[in-house]
Amino acid sequence: MRSSLTFIIACFALISLATAAEPTVVNLWPGKAPGETKELPPEQDVNKPTDKPVGDRKIIKLTNVSTPQLAIYRPASDVDTGTAVIVCPGGGHNILAYDHEGTEVAEWLNRVGVTGIVLKYRVPARDPDKRWIAAVQDAQRAVSLVRNRASEWNVDSARIGILGFSAGGETAGLAALLHAERQYPQTDATDAVSCRPDFAALIYPGGFLKQGSETELKDYVKVTEQTPPLFFAHSVDDRVSASNSILLFSQLKQAKVPAELHIYASGGHGYGIRQTGHACNSWPDRCADWMRGQGWLKKK
Repeated sequence: MRSSLTFIIACFALISLATAAEPTVVNLWPGKAPGETKELPPEQDVNKPTDKPVGDRKIIKLTNVSTPQLAIYRPASDVDTGTAVIVCPGGGHNILAYDHEGTEVAEWLNRVGVTGIVLKYRVPARDPDKRWIAAVQDAQRAVSLVRNRASEWNVDSARIGILGFSAGGETAGLAALLHAERQYPQTDATDAVSCRPDFAALIYPGGFLKQGSETELKDYVKVTEQTPPLFFAHSVDDRVSASNSILLFSQLKQAKVPAELHIYASGGHGYGIRQTGHACNSWPDRCADWMRGQGWLKKK
C-alpha cells in the first residue's frame, strides 16, 4: 500500500513539474502582422532525415510562420531576478532553429534566474530586398509587448534584453540599433511603449556587412550613444564572417557604449547552446558573467 501511495505521489510530482515547465504562449499582434497579405501553408518542421545533427541530436527547422508568438518560460521563484530576455532563433530568415537556438536557450536563461521568452518570428522572409524587415518588426513589437505586460509577467520593465543567433542575431542587433525608428505603423497602445531593449547578446550574427566587404558595415548599421550595451560571440572559422561582430563592436567602443566581444578559434556556425566539442560552447557562461557584471542578474 505504501509503495503504491509513493508511486502516486511521484506521478503527481512529475505532472506538476511538467506543468510548471510549460510556457505561456501569446500572439504578438492583435490581428495580422504588418504587411501580411497572403496565406502561407501550415507551419511545419522541415528537418530531413539526412540533415546533420547539432551536438548529439537533430534540430527543429520551423517554417511557414505567419502568426508570430511569444513563448514565455519562467524561472523558479527562488532564483528569479526579474530580468527577461527575448530569444530570436536563427535560420537565414528561411526557417527558425526553434529548439537549440530557442527553447533550450530559454531553459538556460531560467537556470540563471532570467525569464526566457522565445520569439517565433515570421519566416520565410517576405521582402527579398530587406529580408530582415518582418523579423525586426516582430522583435520591436516583442520588446514593447513584454515591457507593456511586465507587471503581469513579473518582469522588471527596465531589464528587458534580446538575444539572437545568426539571422536571429541580425534581428536582435537591428532591434537594438534601430529602436528609435519603429519599422511599422503603430497598431495599438502597446506600440506607444518603448521598443528599445535594455541590452542585447548577438551570437554569430550575420547581415551587418556590406556585400562583398570585410571592412564596412551597411549604411543603416549605426551606433549612437543611445544604443544599448551588447555582447558578442563568434568563431574565426565561421562561414558567416566574424567581421560582422568585430566591426560592430569597434563602433560601440568608439561611441563608448558598453560591449564585450568573444572571438573563438574554432566552432563554425550554428552550434546554439549545445555541446559540439569546441571552446565556443562556453559562450553561455561568458554571457552570464557579462550580464552579472552589468547588474542584470541581481535580484529585484
